Amino acid sequence: MGSMFRSEEMVLTQLFIQPEAAYYSISELGETGCVQFRDLNVDVNAFQRKFVNEVRRCDEMERKLRYIEVEVKKDNVNIPDVSELPKAPNPREIIDLEAHLEKTEGEIKELSESAVNLKSNFLELTELRHVLEKTQSFFNEQDEANGLNDSVHKSLIPAEDHNVSIRGRLGFVAGVINRERLPAFERMLWRISRGNVFLRQAEIEKPLEDPTTGNEHYKTVFAAFFQGEQLKTRIKKVCAGFHASLYPCPNTINERNDMLKGVRTRLEDLNLVLNQTRDHRQRVLVSVAKELQNWSIMVSKMKAIYHTLNFFNMDVTKKCLIGECWVPCNDIHIVQKALGDGSNACGSSIPSFMNVITTAEEPPTFNRTNKFTRGFQNLIDSYGVASYREANPALYTIITFPFLFAVMFGDCGHAVIMLAFGLWLVLAEKKIGAQKNKSEIFSIFFSGRYIILLMGIFSLYTGFLYNDIFSKSMNIFQTSWYVNSSSLDLSLEEIDLTPKDNYMGTPYFIGIDPAWQPAKNKIIFLNSFKMKLSIILGVVHMIFGVCVSTFNFVHFRKISSIILEFLPQILLLIFLFLYMVIMMFMKWIMYSGEYDGWDLAVVNKHGTSCAPSVLIYFINMMLMGESEPNAGCDTYMYEGQKTVQMVLVFGALICIPTMLLGKPLYIKYTRGKKPAGVTKNKSNGDVNQGMELEEVSENNHEAPTHGKSHEEEEPLSEIFIHQAIHTIEYTLSTISHTASYLRLWALSLAHAQLSEVLWSMLFSKIALKMGGNLGIVFVFLIFSVWATFTVAILVLMEGLSAFLHTLRLHWVEFMSKFYAGVGYAFQPFSFKNILEDEESSE
Repeated sequence: MGSMFRSEEMVLTQLFIQPEAAYYSISELGETGCVQFRDLNVDVNAFQRKFVNEVRRCDEMERKLRYIEVEVKKDNVNIPDVSELPKAPNPREIIDLEAHLEKTEGEIKELSESAVNLKSNFLELTELRHVLEKTQSFFNEQDEANGLNDSVHKSLIPAEDHNVSIRGRLGFVAGVINRERLPAFERMLWRISRGNVFLRQAEIEKPLEDPTTGNEHYKTVFAAFFQGEQLKTRIKKVCAGFHASLYPCPNTINERNDMLKGVRTRLEDLNLVLNQTRDHRQRVLVSVAKELQNWSIMVSKMKAIYHTLNFFNMDVTKKCLIGECWVPCNDIHIVQKALGDGSNACGSSIPSFMNVITTAEEPPTFNRTNKFTRGFQNLIDSYGVASYREANPALYTIITFPFLFAVMFGDCGHAVIMLAFGLWLVLAEKKIGAQKNKSEIFSIFFSGRYIILLMGIFSLYTGFLYNDIFSKSMNIFQTSWYVNSSSLDLSLEEIDLTPKDNYMGTPYFIGIDPAWQPAKNKIIFLNSFKMKLSIILGVVHMIFGVCVSTFNFVHFRKISSIILEFLPQILLLIFLFLYMVIMMFMKWIMYSGEYDGWDLAVVNKHGTSCAPSVLIYFINMMLMGESEPNAGCDTYMYEGQKTVQMVLVFGALICIPTMLLGKPLYIKYTRGKKPAGVTKNKSNGDVNQGMELEEVSENNHEAPTHGKSHEEEEPLSEIFIHQAIHTIEYTLSTISHTASYLRLWALSLAHAQLSEVLWSMLFSKIALKMGGNLGIVFVFLIFSVWATFTVAILVLMEGLSAFLHTLRLHWVEFMSKFYAGVGYAFQPFSFKNILEDEESSE
């Protein structure tokens, strides 16, 4: 949890690796995933780097793997997942793997080409069979329709040894065409022949498979009758234009029958060969599919290794590779062990070693997370990655985020639904995580499963405090409200509860009394209660955010910022808004409806008629005025309140010029005491409001830390301008941010009222008013509608709305008090991350 409080310390190291051990060492580092390499060849063209040929070989192997995968998926062969990720192959295995992939690709290509040729022949024979069968029916139908005998048929349709140019005799061509092209084909034939072509057609019932693409097409057999060689030439050109396949068809019935028998025999033989080829291809693809995932992982790792080696430089002797990388201090021993394992794997006599170097460059930010904290860290990183060693808001977000969400979403019934969903995601995380092809929305829910679980738990707690379960209340501890000296019947409606007339006894044990559920003035009570509660939570949340900024000031040794920035900021909040919160508690304690109607003047001043408005008090406090009280009531809640408020206002006013001028004047003073010619380090570590101001410690020197670069001093004029902007922004934001927390009140009230309206509209006014057996059936139907709307609107839509508002309260109102978020994330060289990115991109 230490890295959640603040990012881990990073060091920049140099790796000195022997060329023969480089591949093995980088492979070991990729398995550990704890170093981020720097590119030392930024100015070198990608085609001029040392290992570019090896990268090309890997690209070629990836191309072969993609081709093999496409062929495997084309035949619907299952590709099993690997139980354990294989390691990157050693250089000797690479040659064998490359040869095996080339052999496999060639074999599959040969099988594919052979299958295409066989399918093409099978398609041609199938179409020829349909042509012979359909043309036979054409002639029979034509003869029967015209009442022609065989002699007349011969006179119209010449035999093969007859001269087709003999006047009065017809020729014909037969073929197959795609069904969707037939209408245009028929119109074109009519146009070129001016109606002198007689076209007969018959549809093929079953679709025929295209041997190249594998798509199925519906086709039609046609026979075009014509007279003359010139018209025959035109018809053939039209057939070629419409991609119609023409087939020879004898003129006599006997010849057609003989050809049809031969075609059927050849189709049977060809079908047998096709089945054998298909079985052989299936066996090859099944055997390949078992190793396909292993091959893909090994090639991806191998390519990543060579791509990383291109970041390295050769020393002047050309005998050693030198690389630079960022390493967490806690993982230095892991890197050293990986280098030793790499040298031992190749049998190198010269060991590789690592050297820590100093740098002025800001290191990357690395917060070590687990499956529980990763979701909360992603919420923070979506806003901006923390600066190096900056206080991490994710640690506090684990509690504050689900709690503020629950304040807006407080309903026990809806919380149980959300809790059950989150619990299912957590308990089945291994099974769900192993699934592939998850939808993008479900992947988002799954990655935030622990956030959903905590939101459900906290919402269950706040729903219990609100005493709200599907807009109904629970009378667990027995209500203390009475009507006419008898216990209050919570089933009654339109009751106007007043403490003077209806309240006796002790308060409800925990949460809101269920008597408020049927009360007519329920909305007035809850409106005031939740509005004040949201202000209290907001002020406490902002004060805590300002206090967190001290962690950054202390860590970066900015003692002056604690005095000149933190103190004015925290005092401004305390003098104005924390005082307003205190007045709320004083009002709750000092004034009560129990005192209404009594004759004692002292007690009457503490009745509800004399209860002041805290908002009016706050406005009068800022304007230095006062309002006229009601008759018999005091102007102020306590003695000396006016004096205290004036002191607080003047104290708050003093804080503003302190924030405006304190830091710039201090910088000017410290610069004047420095020797001439000495330049200061401009630190990137000042994270308060993103301001990067010069700072010195009490001993007028800076401790050497990462993230500081030697730059020229910032002009004082710019420092004054930046500080003025920062002061104005903070002063105005104290008001706007406090008002922004009222969304806790608004969404909580809206959620409760929407739930109540949904219940009353469906059940109270419709389902429960119908009697008899029909009423029972109707209740079940209405319940299904109510359940659907509850999940879709009150849980999903309202939950998403509360989630977004909670996210805004953390990003803007809370984190702006101490968080800069201008760093860059630590992106280690990790095979696991590389494979996950490839899988997600697919």
